[in-house]
Amino acid sequence: MPAYLPEPAFRHDAPAGRTAILLINLGTPEAPTAKALRPYLKEFLSDPRVVEIPRAIWWLILNGIILNTRPKQSAHKYATIWTPEGSPLMVHTRRQTALLRETLAERGFGEVRVEFAMRYGDPSVASVIEQLRADGVERIVALPLYPQYAASSSGTALDQVFRVLETRRNMPELRTVRHFHDHPGYIAALADSVRTFWQANGRPDKLVMSFHGVPRFSLDKGDPYHCECLKTGRLLAEALQLAPHEYTIAFQSRFGRAEWLKPYTSEVLTELGRVGTARVDVMCPGFVADCLETLEEIAMEVKAIFQTAGGGDYRFIPCLNESESWISALADIAEVQLGGWENASNTQQFAKIRLERAKSAGADK
Repeated sequence: MPAYLPEPAFRHDAPAGRTAILLINLGTPEAPTAKALRPYLKEFLSDPRVVEIPRAIWWLILNGIILNTRPKQSAHKYATIWTPEGSPLMVHTRRQTALLRETLAERGFGEVRVEFAMRYGDPSVASVIEQLRADGVERIVALPLYPQYAASSSGTALDQVFRVLETRRNMPELRTVRHFHDHPGYIAALADSVRTFWQANGRPDKLVMSFHGVPRFSLDKGDPYHCECLKTGRLLAEALQLAPHEYTIAFQSRFGRAEWLKPYTSEVLTELGRVGTARVDVMCPGFVADCLETLEEIAMEVKAIFQTAGGGDYRFIPCLNESESWISALADIAEVQLGGWENASNTQQFAKIRLERAKSAGADK
């Protein structure tokens, strides 16, 4: 028989039917050190959604080679972007959570809990859901912060939510956000960020939209990620009124020897440098918060590749982070999922009614 976790003690006077928005991001090590990177990378790279290689073979590669070499390499990269507040991804995710909470409150959802969790590392999905349940939350909207769905990102985030809820005897109601790659507010926020950047810095000869890559076989097996990235790029180009020759879509962060989605960002920038492009701007629409892949790989590594190949000015356009238009779009996405559930502003009224009924039935709490 399955062993279920103990449920929090029930109280008739507790807020009735509380609702929570749970934002889920990838995760980050606790410090830019090899010691902190090793457990983080082990958890991340042990996920079969992330690495689809036979487990026995991958276990030998991961534990025999990768975890003995990559933590030190990754720690050096993290050190170049670490801030006094910590990891940029953690800093931006925490701020986005607070701003979403404020925005929803302004829209009349002041009693809705807004929290965040990380798929890998802390705060874990399990620990945050445990706290929500202890606080009387009975309805959860799980919202992975990945605009384009991929099995290795949104899929594994939702896997973890389902896995945690399997341990509950008293299951909460659950709604999930699968993707928002073509959401009008998200596209508008991307366009606003580019326009604002261009107003301050002028326009480039080419705009490169760099998305995180995934292995090519995932597309062949039915993963919609590639198509959703292309649609985001097309919609953004239309919003910016760009001609086809003024932008290109590419894929970064290739790992291993297998073929990944093409064209590769590094090869695109090498070619643009080789032909003497005077200026390129690079943005990462698939990331809603700046992190290692944007601040180190794109803003530093790829810049060096472009300029070494003969290119001129290279500018990185920051991610959406805490932009007002993005927080508004995120609130729109979340608010749709709240439809049909009691407005959080009414929870105290429901609690009073329930308590009165319990007392009349002879309950003391």
